Amino acid sequence: METDLIIVSDYCRESHIEQSFVVLLWQEGLIDIKQEEGREYLFVSQLRDLERYSRMYYDLSINIEGIDAIRHLLSRIEDMQHELHRLRGRLRRFEVGEEYPEY
Repeated sequence: METDLIIVSDYCRESHIEQSFVVLLWQEGLIDIKQEEGREYLFVSQLRDLERYSRMYYDLSINIEGIDAIRHLLSRIEDMQHELHRLRGRLRRFEVGEEYPEY
């Protein structure tokens, strides 16, 4: 078995979350689940997101739709931060006298 996969039921038991919550996240497209040999697996790469969603759901009582909205907004913020960083780099080049290519 691949080492970048975790059995959903094992993860849920160790994390004290309901397996139905993980399935709901999967059905809503917030995480991916790999189904193989009659078992469901989580990708290790998405554990950080799954833990974040679990805290929102269990600790803050945010429903799945709210989690999706928050995920979308956080993604937009991250995109804007990257754009801001890129524009600041271009501005620095302009301030030191470099020429901009024509667009």
